[in-house]
Amino acid sequence: MFSKLSINDIVAYYQMMPHPEGGYYKETYRSEELIDKDALPTRFNGNRHFATAIYFLLDKGNFSAFHRIQSDEVWHFYSGQALDIYVIHTNGVLEKIQLGANIEKGQTFQATVPAGAWFASIPADESLFSFVGCTVSPGFDFMDFELAKSKELIAAYPQHISIIEKLCRI
Repeated sequence: MFSKLSINDIVAYYQMMPHPEGGYYKETYRSEELIDKDALPTRFNGNRHFATAIYFLLDKGNFSAFHRIQSDEVWHFYSGQALDIYVIHTNGVLEKIQLGANIEKGQTFQATVPAGAWFASIPADESLFSFVGCTVSPGFDFMDFELAKSKELIAAYPQHISIIEKLCRI
């Protein structure tokens, strides 16, 4: 579907905006109903929507820097080529997930990053762009977003220094 469209065409069509962690995004859903703060784990400092969803696009040469949020985030592959997602779990284990359409190469159409894990993404080596979606529950709020500082992340996980240096902006 997108093979003849430029990245700029896709960004314009979906009215996407630059995302603070890298790439482009467009919020497509935010539930009307809220979960009361008292019903949420203590890591949340206010009410949250039941769920949110976005379109997200990363082009070759760009990356989504390591960050973490307070909710689970489910990633969905839509179009383009494979996207590499790097997850540093709270126990320090590094997982590489390849989101994409080629199941013969071990790619998956959907993957979940658990709440509190540090994660970053970058188009796979052969990819021109990756057009994906992310669904967050409880819903995403920028108050729950933390962008990694490379020195602090390396101090916590020195065994992952090469990928942290590659996928941090500060």
